[in-house]
Amino acid sequence: MILLDANENPFSSDYNRYPDPMQTELKAKIAQWKEVRVEQLYLSNGSDEFISQLIFACCEPNKDHILIVPPTFGMYQVAAHTLGVSVQEIPLNESFQLDVEAILETANTASRLLFIPTPNNPTANSFNPKDLEKIIQSFPGLVVIDEAYIEFAQQPSFIGLLDSYSNLVVCQTFSKAQGMAGARLGMAFAHPELITFLNRLKAPYNINSLTINAALERLENQEEIQEQVDFLLRERKRLETAFLEISFILKVFPSDANFILIRVDDSTLRYQQLLEKGIVVRNPSKNRSCENTLRITVGLESENNSLIKILQTLDR
Repeated sequence: MILLDANENPFSSDYNRYPDPMQTELKAKIAQWKEVRVEQLYLSNGSDEFISQLIFACCEPNKDHILIVPPTFGMYQVAAHTLGVSVQEIPLNESFQLDVEAILETANTASRLLFIPTPNNPTANSFNPKDLEKIIQSFPGLVVIDEAYIEFAQQPSFIGLLDSYSNLVVCQTFSKAQGMAGARLGMAFAHPELITFLNRLKAPYNINSLTINAALERLENQEEIQEQVDFLLRERKRLETAFLEISFILKVFPSDANFILIRVDDSTLRYQQLLEKGIVVRNPSKNRSCENTLRITVGLESENNSLIKILQTLDR
């Protein structure tokens, strides 16, 4: 066809035309990969965009609210406040597990969304699947299970329950195990009616051609991705073992992600010491119940070796 409708540059190149606004080819391949129907799939410019769009779509400012379970991923609250939507917090218990009764007792008709990341960020642990399903069954609004780190976890994805619960939304991402953080591509899986509604709200070309092509290429290399995941899991175990030998590391929390949360004697001091040695970690100590903690991503073998060596030096 002769395309004279979109004011594009007519000189052919890989990217002179606008991208497919519905990402048809990419969605078909992801749907096959995740064993879902295309109409259950929504793609976003990173999961952050989807979080904001979902709150925008479902919540009326100054009337409705979202629920979060701190310590948790900070973007849920940031997005809600940006859109004028209030946030109610139901903290995790001392074991960093969900307080199911408190969540269900707090929820009411104004509770439009409940965001639960599992494995959780910043604590790295997974939540009890039975607790999650009980919440989904009884919560009056949408339950968003954010599975950004699911490839590193032992428990299966909640995608398999989409056909059982119309109020279930599952988020995943190309940023972590898939190694495409710079491309900004998030996936959301939900009831087809919700997906249709979100497609009406999104920007026409929210996913650019560069990202679409990179994702299509990455989907052809899942064996390599699995090898990388297996490597990171082995390195995670090695780091956990090494951390137990460092006296100022008081606790190593169990991890189902590609990072480890540790409690130290003085997180500000240890963060600064590592920074001065050229190692950047995250200090999430301002999060609820995360006092004097550091969040450390599992790196390459050489990077992990340097981290262990420096920690041992600081321990003398």
